[in-house]
Amino acid sequence: MLNKSKAKNNGQDFINEVGTIGRIHHVNVVRLVGFSVTTSKRALVYDYMPNGSLDKFIFSSEHSNGETLSWKKTFDIAMGVARGIEYLHQGCNMQILHFDIKPHNILLDENFVPKVSDFGLAKLYPLHNNVVSLTAIRGTIGYMAPELLYKKIGTISYKADVYSFGMLLLEMVGKRRNINARAEHSSQIYYPSWIYENFDLGEDIEVGNITEEDTVITRKLIVIALWCIQMTPANRPSMREVLQMLEGDFEALQLPPKPLLYPPDSPILAQRSSHYTTFSEEPIETEPLRNSMALEIQ
Repeated sequence: MLNKSKAKNNGQDFINEVGTIGRIHHVNVVRLVGFSVTTSKRALVYDYMPNGSLDKFIFSSEHSNGETLSWKKTFDIAMGVARGIEYLHQGCNMQILHFDIKPHNILLDENFVPKVSDFGLAKLYPLHNNVVSLTAIRGTIGYMAPELLYKKIGTISYKADVYSFGMLLLEMVGKRRNINARAEHSSQIYYPSWIYENFDLGEDIEVGNITEEDTVITRKLIVIALWCIQMTPANRPSMREVLQMLEGDFEALQLPPKPLLYPPDSPILAQRSSHYTTFSEEPIETEPLRNSMALEIQ
């Protein structure tokens, strides 16, 4: 439901979402049933998702019910999300870049089949476009690709969604936020760096009591995620390649270079782990939701 304050941009995000979702038909993308527009409110109507969003399962310690997912189910969800994003990039008559892949935007149906949702920040481009243009940064800090913030890194493309997917994968494995200023040790504040160093040293990753089969799943997800969050877009795989890695053998995967939080010549992005900031092309005002805040871009 979008209230009047969020419609400050003349409903452009609402129009974007209706126009984008209306052309999508995939098992891993939400299906738009209809929409409603009144003087004060605009609403999108989707199929009901009884299991809510993914964040309540991977950040179970932040929710009262404390529900968790098995590693097999976690892998199946990762695979489904990857298929959904790959469809957006290559399966439609236009290339759809989501720009806001994160746990809160992954909905789960009664069978825990994941559905990519929230297309308010999505942009459509011709399929052959390897580079896209934006008038303002879009996305959520903590999942936003670095090239959206630092032009020196590389051009903006579908690889921005790949980066966000990688950050999502790591949070699914770690069952914690990737940036946590309250971490027990300073080395654990930026989870991707910590997990890379432990992985590279051959140490066991602390993910609870799991079987040998589950260990293979977690290690595969970690390596794939680390490839997805490489600083330079050219070093990241496409979503089609991500699917091939997910479907392939773990032994065939190589460990990529260590991921960086920010470019070596750029200032550190200070942020609280419990507050992620969402950007869009137009100012949007919302009440804080799922640890997100809106920030106006002039």
